[in-house]
Amino acid sequence: MVEKTDIRVVRCGGSKINFRPPIISHDSRFVLCVSGDSVKVYSTRTEEWLHNLQGHNNQVTGIAFNPANQLQVYSCSADGTVKLWDFIDGILIKTFVIGYPLYSLYVSEKHEGVIFLIVSMVTDSNNESFQLVAVHLPKSAEQEVEAKELSTVASKISPNPSCTAFGRGGEFIAFSRHLQLNVYFFRKQKTYSFSLKATDKKAGKNAFTCVACHPTDDCIASGHEDGKIRLWRNFNHKKEYTYSTKHWHHDAVNHLCFTPEGSNLLSGGIESVLVQWQYGDMSKKEFLPRLGGSISHVSASADGQLFCTAHSDNKISIIESSFKVSGLIQGLVRGDAVSTDLMIDPRSKALVLNGKPGHLQFYSLLRDKHLYNLDIVQQEYIYEAGLDQFEVVKAVFDVKGSWLATVEERGHKTSDLEFFLKLWAFDETTQSFVLNTTVTEAHSERITSMCFSSSEETTMLVTTALDGQFKAWCQTADAQQAQNYWSCDFVGSYHNLKPKNCCFSADGSILAVSFQEVLTLWSPETWELLTTLCQPPGEIRDLCFGRLSCSKYLLSTTTKNLLCCWNLLTCALEWSTSVDVSRLQSDPLSENVAAFSFESKHTHLFVFKPSEPRPLFSQRYVCLERVDRAVFVPREEPFNSCDESCQWLNRSQLYFLTHNMDLLTFSSATEEDRMLSSSKRLVIDESVAVTPFYLLLGRHRKQQHKLNTETQEPADKPQHTQGSVTIKQLLHTPAHVLPAASVLCSMFVRSLLISNTGVREEMDSSEQEMDSEKEEEESEEEMEACDGQQELRAQGSVDEQKPKLSKAQERELKSLRKTDFSWMTSLIDSKP
Repeated sequence: MVEKTDIRVVRCGGSKINFRPPIISHDSRFVLCVSGDSVKVYSTRTEEWLHNLQGHNNQVTGIAFNPANQLQVYSCSADGTVKLWDFIDGILIKTFVIGYPLYSLYVSEKHEGVIFLIVSMVTDSNNESFQLVAVHLPKSAEQEVEAKELSTVASKISPNPSCTAFGRGGEFIAFSRHLQLNVYFFRKQKTYSFSLKATDKKAGKNAFTCVACHPTDDCIASGHEDGKIRLWRNFNHKKEYTYSTKHWHHDAVNHLCFTPEGSNLLSGGIESVLVQWQYGDMSKKEFLPRLGGSISHVSASADGQLFCTAHSDNKISIIESSFKVSGLIQGLVRGDAVSTDLMIDPRSKALVLNGKPGHLQFYSLLRDKHLYNLDIVQQEYIYEAGLDQFEVVKAVFDVKGSWLATVEERGHKTSDLEFFLKLWAFDETTQSFVLNTTVTEAHSERITSMCFSSSEETTMLVTTALDGQFKAWCQTADAQQAQNYWSCDFVGSYHNLKPKNCCFSADGSILAVSFQEVLTLWSPETWELLTTLCQPPGEIRDLCFGRLSCSKYLLSTTTKNLLCCWNLLTCALEWSTSVDVSRLQSDPLSENVAAFSFESKHTHLFVFKPSEPRPLFSQRYVCLERVDRAVFVPREEPFNSCDESCQWLNRSQLYFLTHNMDLLTFSSATEEDRMLSSSKRLVIDESVAVTPFYLLLGRHRKQQHKLNTETQEPADKPQHTQGSVTIKQLLHTPAHVLPAASVLCSMFVRSLLISNTGVREEMDSSEQEMDSEKEEEESEEEMEACDGQQELRAQGSVDEQKPKLSKAQERELKSLRKTDFSWMTSLIDSKP
């Protein structure tokens, strides 16, 4: 057995982005939100994910901008550290070690160099108590510093960050817990407390759920369980305080937020309606309804241009100040539980599972982005606790991705069960699934499992139910409507036992159906019962056929913690082992099978081939929760790993979902390093034409230098900048943080223009010299002509010709003639 080497469990997305209130940058260009053990940075304009701020080892519990620098953000985590980031470039600046689990983070402009944290303290009675402490951040050049100077501000406060808020820029802090509101004044170092009764005269619940402080006035807004909002004033006098009550929400107020200028108050709750109250006249209010899931957090940008709402369906809505939704950031929808299996759409390669109520969500694992929702129930969902509404409980794709089968139920908590079987056809025109057939009474009792035939030639659906029957559904032509619909083709049973699982072999020639402790094998062509396999004691919990060379094996797990492997050629038990398998998943592109085992409050992984009982790979303590959902995702390009422990990840990657709705996967260190290097390095193919950008990247430097050496180009030929670091940074920087394209384009074009200032000066000087020489030559020719005429007059005609001078001699003679010999006259005159 190969123990784990460099394979690690990594978070691949799907974490909660609504765990804490999102924050908007001061220029309203970015929105930051907590996502598991990291902080995600999104663009408010394009809604695209830019990068992650990764470095914490546990859940991030709070984020806040640095008051001294608008481009920096603090983050605190349950790992006991506070980190300071440059969120534009995604760079970790400094880490402050606190040493206690941290639950929330607050900052104040009037407290420079100090942050406020909610920490957990264990009392003598082993009861968990929460305190608000002020931490003085030490100034040090080291990247990791231990913050030792902590002072307690308040004790016994709520761990909910919405129940604590700073007022008037940090002059006081308000915090609520249960039925009590407390206000602590930093200058007086005094705390005033105000209490409410458990219920009012109309039996309303007065417990506090959230607080918010006005930015300039002495006013505190509080939300309560009964949907009321109270505005507290004169709270600096314990006996003279007053409050006014406003009521619109029919259930608890989850969050309150004042706009930066304090002119409006924003509130949100379970109704998924954002309410804007006018501060001067609370009777005037605006509504933004139908935002999706219930509102859990509300925040506003520093310039007041944008609002953000975080919703229970793991979504962030970006809202303009005009109360218009401008963008949506949708994470992996996280409900109370996932009823369907994790599936991969054969066409889009997207992860498919339960989405918002009554929908299936298609989620891109590569980009960690929500693609779209498919409305299965096709009914308006009412967000109210206690209502029994339809939910999608099962879904399955066929091999080609042309058909989708779903089961929706209502009343599973009561005796009045109502369910529908629906079959959806993929429409090439709309590139989505369209409802084809609805079966209202597919079975008389709940459907337990269903699967499509694995053969590409035959499209067949098999369902099993608690009524003791399994049914085969096939397409039937409708002459009147000129389309195919689905109908029941066969009904099977076995000794009035209740079937629970069904599975087709790799080639679709055998159907396996489990009836409690008995395995039955059927022929889909003739519906003949081929054989039965008697399991060891224990009801069969899961079935799985082998693939490729191991297709002759059938695996099963039982409630008695047994994993059995059957040989279908001999109809005998090949091997069995005692292990509590919570999930059995086969790889469609290899013989490998993954088994998740839950023992001693931990989940362990075993990867094996059915032909060999000895595991190929094992990893213990994968996570602390039970794994019931997993899927192998085929890779776009096979990963060639020479390490024996990583070869099972070459063709497919294994993803699994925990009970806490964390989507995790297994990744090797080699693969992570390769992805990291490829994301940080711009790779240019050698076949790319030699363009200015190619030259600027410096890839042509050696060839150009060699060419210049061979041809010996003139020195005055301009040379392009080669391998500029600035250009490389420009190409690696995300487009969202760059200046406008018009500015960059003009700068780039100017950099390519050849400077002609020096050349023009040289040309002007050479032209002046040529003109002066020409004038001198003309004057000399005139002088020579005059001298010649005088000589001819004096001597007469001369037949001899003077020897001709070379050009160099003529130039020397001309320069000699230009020489000023006036200094010689002064020297001669000075002599006696």
